[in-house]
Amino acid sequence: MKRSALLKREIKTLIFDQYGTIVDMQKGLTEAVAPFLKAKGWDGDPHAFVTWWRRTHFENSMIDALCENGHTPYRQIGQRAVAYVLDRCKIAYTEGEVRALVAEIEKLKPFPDVIPALHKLKAFGYRLAILSNGDPDMLEAARPHIGFPFDRVISVAEAGAFKPHRKTYAKAAEIVGADRSSCLFVANHAFDCIGAKSYGMRTAFIDRRRRPFGETPHRPDIIVADFAELAAKLT
Repeated sequence: MKRSALLKREIKTLIFDQYGTIVDMQKGLTEAVAPFLKAKGWDGDPHAFVTWWRRTHFENSMIDALCENGHTPYRQIGQRAVAYVLDRCKIAYTEGEVRALVAEIEKLKPFPDVIPALHKLKAFGYRLAILSNGDPDMLEAARPHIGFPFDRVISVAEAGAFKPHRKTYAKAAEIVGADRSSCLFVANHAFDCIGAKSYGMRTAFIDRRRRPFGETPHRPDIIVADFAELAAKLT
């Protein structure tokens, strides 16, 4: 039996990463930060600035999860990351400006292929949920900008750690009331797919950037180019 046919038979719930999988984080934040950087007189590449921001945020969130000394809010991690990159670029800033830049995350729009595919998956009978590293209030603020009624939107704050900590996926399965093997976790990030797969979920890697997944014992069950291909394989 083909892998996609097996998944179609056994998967009941799809759980999606939000930042970078549902919403276009790199493009949206680059567009948001460009006028700010121009006004500051910085002549660097806004795209590179956002890449540094996101990498710093990711590193700091992984440190936070590994230290296991309590969960730091996503917004706070983000503000620290932005401040670090501004310092690195020697750009003067205020705390208010840092908060405003991080708040742009709440306004990010979905990739163009996402919403049509979600409607197709929903019509086929799947339950659709989000599991995000974002804070609960940030995810709530993002709802109207995404414009799709997910069955559940879950913050890792419920588990007290950032993905890919094992307990984040366990908490998501508990909240949606599904056996882990009947959940397909969908992400544009290899680390997130690896975390979910190591917990026991099935995984789908959205390979938008056409990059190797990498060597790991926790390979995704399917690799697709975008949400349109995902929906086509599962319906």
